[in-house]
Amino acid sequence: MKIAAHITAVEKIVGHTFSNRELLEHALTHPSAVEGRSVSASYERLEFLGDSILGAIIATEVFERFPTMDEGELTRLKISLVSGKTLSEAAQDLGIGEHIILGESERGTGARGMHSALENVYESIVGALYLDGGYEAAHRFVMRTLAARITPTLARRPVSPKSRLQEVTQRDAHCAPEYRLVGEEGPAHSPTFTSVVLVGGRRMGRGSGSSKKEAETEAACDALERLAAEGPLAATDADADASRARMRGMRCISSR
Repeated sequence: MKIAAHITAVEKIVGHTFSNRELLEHALTHPSAVEGRSVSASYERLEFLGDSILGAIIATEVFERFPTMDEGELTRLKISLVSGKTLSEAAQDLGIGEHIILGESERGTGARGMHSALENVYESIVGALYLDGGYEAAHRFVMRTLAARITPTLARRPVSPKSRLQEVTQRDAHCAPEYRLVGEEGPAHSPTFTSVVLVGGRRMGRGSGSSKKEAETEAACDALERLAAEGPLAATDADADASRARMRGMRCISSR
């Protein structure tokens, strides 16, 4: 199928006709298909933007929909909804997978990274919709594809390492962890990423993985293990006081 046909098919899927069709082309293009070309030729930059827009849409929706939920419950609910599993399932259900533009190197592997690619393309489409049609276009797509999955039971599920770390740092240091990509090795179709996580400017963990999100998850695990080694993670009131005391020096400037 030609690229133009992929674009037309996905326009029908998302319910939006693009004024700038190049945006959607980039949103569908795996990095393996544009090796050696500009970083804007694949979905990576749009994924970055879409991740933030998606987070804002979901955060606003759950905040307004569940007025009795506390911060921890809202955090767990939001993270469940924007998780890789949820987004890849949503993209697959829409039939987006067959329209992702892959390079020869990725097709030759049997598309081993399709789960990650589906998640990334979902986020990049949100970014493309935002740039082409504004917030409302992005909001309509997100609500149409994720609204049925918004349920309060998600707030009670075991949280991921990243969300657990966020709960701890927001409670005890009054700021969110910051993830930074510090390394990328290997070919485009099979890279290894390395990320670190900082809390209040202090490096708390480091991790590697086959995707940026996997590397961040490993870094969060490392940070949680380090915090646990320094003392209990607020299992009791006394533990909570000790945890807050450990992290008092890492408060964000914006919280002062």
